[in-house]
Amino acid sequence: MTEFQAGAVFLDRDGTIIEEIGYLDRVDRLSLYPFSIDAIRALNRSGFRVVLVTNQSGIARGFFTAAVVDEVHRHLASLLAEGGAHIDGYYYCPHHPDGHVEPYAIRCACRKPGRALVDRAIEEFGIDPARSFVVGDRWLDVELARAVGGRGILVRTGYGAAEERRPRTDLSADAVADNLIAAVGWILRHV
Repeated sequence: MTEFQAGAVFLDRDGTIIEEIGYLDRVDRLSLYPFSIDAIRALNRSGFRVVLVTNQSGIARGFFTAAVVDEVHRHLASLLAEGGAHIDGYYYCPHHPDGHVEPYAIRCACRKPGRALVDRAIEEFGIDPARSFVVGDRWLDVELARAVGGRGILVRTGYGAAEERRPRTDLSADAVADNLIAAVGWILRHV
């Protein structure tokens, strides 16, 4: 059994760290928000593990392959490294029940708000989920935070502003922030 040590910040990818463009099927379409490097570097310096957790149903739908997702993540890592920032772990769900590419066309426990990806990171890094945060532009990111016992922050970038206009009656965010850098500021004030 892993001994829990530090908290983590689990970050959604599209619409949170990078611009939301639909299905990111080529690395040259990746566009990093201008504040993302500073935000992630601040989390690195604060002692948090930074973990990317993203649904990538485009694999199950046949829009791109897992190799494309891996290439996008390597490129993202190099852009962050140029600014002195890093993500400790990259986790993605390639599944979707409406997909048509076997073996990805399934219901799974790793598709957010399912917690399987976060559970893997907790085990691999010794993360304390009660001291952790999930930041994303969808209510499902906040729902994931609740599922693992952490705090959830909805950002208004990506789909976040539209999500905020459609509040859920069964769920609320611990905070709603304009973007990732504002969310990081909130996290650092509330640890």
